[in-house]
Amino acid sequence: MLLEGSCHCGSVTYTVTAHEPVPFMRCYCSICRKTAGTGGYAINLGADHRTLKVKGGEHLSVYQARLEDGHASTGQRHFCKHCGTALWLYDPTWPELVHPHAGAVDTELPKAPDVTHMMLEFKPEWVDAHVRPADEFFDDYPKESLADWHRRHHLES
Repeated sequence: MLLEGSCHCGSVTYTVTAHEPVPFMRCYCSICRKTAGTGGYAINLGADHRTLKVKGGEHLSVYQARLEDGHASTGQRHFCKHCGTALWLYDPTWPELVHPHAGAVDTELPKAPDVTHMMLEFKPEWVDAHVRPADEFFDDYPKESLADWHRRHHLES
């Protein structure tokens, strides 16, 4: 599925092909929550990094979080340096992937039949996870990947 995305001020726009376009996984970790979360969590999609085309790249900044052990995260969180919109996460550990933030995608996304809640160990008390009966939830990482979840639901693009 071709995704089009942009920042709030319009300085940065992008297109990317997503093989995992259904926004089903909510991450409550402090990094996602504080850099891209709007409801106490962030939603990342799975896309093919080779297809990422950016206009306005000169308006981008990259943030690499400091981990508890003091090391920098390998994840590169791209955002607009003017309006602060979180646009996508790229991690060179998996060079074929890029993870657009669903909140910055302008293309209409499919609705998820169920939701996976991850990193609930880091969820603040004020956040309600809204876990429905069919949802899965994990204190840490789920065992199922974005691609595996889409295959299981027959939602491959």
